Amino acid sequence: MNRNLRFVIGSMVIVATIGYLMYTGIRETSAYYLTIQEFLPKKDQYGNMPLRVAGRVQPGSIDYDAKSLHLRFHLAAFSDANRQEPSVPVSFTGILPDMFADGRDVIVEGRYTSGMLEASQVLTSCPSKYEAKTAAEAGQPAPGRQG
Repeated sequence: MNRNLRFVIGSMVIVATIGYLMYTGIRETSAYYLTIQEFLPKKDQYGNMPLRVAGRVQPGSIDYDAKSLHLRFHLAAFSDANRQEPSVPVSFTGILPDMFADGRDVIVEGRYTSGMLEASQVLTSCPSKYEAKTAAEAGQPAPGRQG
C-alpha cells in the first residue's frame, strides 16, 4: 500500500471518529425545552426523556427537608398566583436553589417518570428590580400634557 493511500485512510478514520463522538455527545446532552403549558398535555410522550420545563412554583406546595436535602414542589403555569392551575409534582435532591420561593419562575431539568418530574437541576430566575416607572408613579405629567 503506498504512503498516500494510508494517509487518506488514516485521515478518514480520524474524521469519522471525531464526527461520531460529536454526534453522541450532542445527543446525550440535548434536552427538550418546554413551558409547563406545552408539557402538561403531552407529558406521557416525554416519559424518561431528558427535558427542561419552565414554569412557576405553585404557592404552598414547597416541602424541603434540610437533613436529606430533598425538595418537593408543584410546577404550575405562569398565571395569577391566586388561580388554581394544573401542575406537575417535582422531586429534587440537592441544595435548595438561591431565591427559591412560592410563585418564583423556575426551569426544571430532569426526566418525567411515574407521574413526577425527577429533577437533576432546578434553576431560579431573578425577579426584576429595575422596572421603568410610569409617569404617574414618578409624579410627573404624562408625555404630551402640560401641567
